[in-house]
Amino acid sequence: MERLYHVTSVRNRDSIRRFGLDSSRMGAARGIAGSRGPEVDGIFLADEHTAGFFIRINNTGGPVDVWAADGIDPAALVISPEGFEYLPGTVSRDRITLCRQDVPLP
Repeated sequence: MERLYHVTSVRNRDSIRRFGLDSSRMGAARGIAGSRGPEVDGIFLADEHTAGFFIRINNTGGPVDVWAADGIDPAALVISPEGFEYLPGTVSRDRITLCRQDVPLP
């Protein structure tokens, strides 16, 4: 089991605190790559290095938060068509921690 990271707009913070990481609740802000809706039915998760990449490509229109997700089985991750790993489904709020907040636009 590993600690992985999810990068998202600060505008999603309240929803994530209430419901965990759930792509069906996306809508308060654009995705990191600028999408207006979920690109996959799941949650993009990354190691610390790749999370830094997502921070640098931030196309949400504002600052981002970095959430740590604990206890993720790497074997459960799926590769998206763009080559990034995601966990199908959701990540419950008891498995996540806000580890960096209000990271400014690069």
